[in-house]
Amino acid sequence: MTRYVVLLLLVVASAVILRWRRPAWYWLTFGVTLAVLRVLVRYTSVMDACGLTVPPSRWRLALARLSHRPVPESRTPRILRLRPTRTGLVIRLKLRPGQDAFDVSAATDRLRHSFRMYGVTSRELRSGVVELRMTGYDVLKRVQMPAKTDHAPMRIPVALCEDGAVHYRDYRAVPHGLTLGATESGKSVYQRNLVAGLAAQNVALVGIDCKQGVELFPLARRFSALADAPDTALALLDALVGHMEDVYQLIRSAQRITINTPDAEIASDIWDLPEDLRPTPVVVLVDEVAELALFASKDEEKRRDRIITDLVRLAQLGRAAGIYLEICGQRFGSELGKGITMLRAQLTGRTAHRVNDEASANMAFGDIAPDAVLAAIQIPTDVPGIAVAGDSTGGWTRIRAPHTSLRQAVNICNRYSHLTPDLPALAAFRPAVAPLAPASVSLSKATTATA
Repeated sequence: MTRYVVLLLLVVASAVILRWRRPAWYWLTFGVTLAVLRVLVRYTSVMDACGLTVPPSRWRLALARLSHRPVPESRTPRILRLRPTRTGLVIRLKLRPGQDAFDVSAATDRLRHSFRMYGVTSRELRSGVVELRMTGYDVLKRVQMPAKTDHAPMRIPVALCEDGAVHYRDYRAVPHGLTLGATESGKSVYQRNLVAGLAAQNVALVGIDCKQGVELFPLARRFSALADAPDTALALLDALVGHMEDVYQLIRSAQRITINTPDAEIASDIWDLPEDLRPTPVVVLVDEVAELALFASKDEEKRRDRIITDLVRLAQLGRAAGIYLEICGQRFGSELGKGITMLRAQLTGRTAHRVNDEASANMAFGDIAPDAVLAAIQIPTDVPGIAVAGDSTGGWTRIRAPHTSLRQAVNICNRYSHLTPDLPALAAFRPAVAPLAPASVSLSKATTATA
């Protein structure tokens, strides 16, 4: 008997230590089983307490009266599927007549307390079917990306969502993006994850870093063009606009629309072209947009107007030509001058790290997802990397990118430097870097001690 008591104490102690030091391991070993039991045992009572039940139908009441049976109980949403994951549980519910997805969404916080989960989010899959994603621990405290993620052209995993799902940056679905964040908020780490993810793909990277290149120039081996000053940035953007016009001429020449041409072969962007004719897509990363918009003289004002005009043209017309913008900054408001709000309106994907004031959060989400503004200003200062991601659909979620040091990003860019394409229009802006030195091999022979 004593042996079983000692074994039980060891199991309990192991569970406590794992929950404290390794919450992911605790979830996979103990937490998932306990959570499934709690959900199955408490499901009916919790749904009733949260107001997610409907009264019995009239025919069931009439049948109960005729058969002199007790009045049937209220009905809960039916569980279609319960699936454990590495971070929590996924429950798919079939709603009863009279319920809608908003009822479940409004009750997620009560469900979180009732089932003793760390977080609960809901989304409507189709009419009458809602999916609850429950997390068993704080997945954003120590970000661990899953070993297997979806890979597709121009779609890269960059962060982890608060519900345990992977946050992807899909340039074909959301062509242009805006990333805001104060100093030391994790904006640079997010940008490094973007570059590291794109480095392995067939894409041309173009960087504009007016902080003398301290952020992007260490990654220069994987960049087809780089600019470190506003004057160079203007020339580079002019060259990109010219490249965009050449791509449109290529698309027009490849269309050759006749009455016999199948619909599937009519091209309207580069992704409709045959692979042998398709130009290399281009991702333009602007590290600090304010440095391009500020001016102190008439000449600088003229340069600034041309830069903003080029950016607006690329944002409006660049998608079909395979040119995508990724603009970063601390603020992105109308105080930066004319044309800024027009440019911001074209940036569909919005990501806001910790900001210094509510106005900065409004610049990111005020026009697309007002509910996300409050979430953005509540990001704590002691957890860098936490961000709020939203889009034009009004949806938003909290995310955090895994920490990627500058050395790790440099190593990844060096590893894939052979994939850097040469674009004739941008050849003048190709960064000059020394060739990679071969790995040094020690030629000295190991000596053995002899007696």
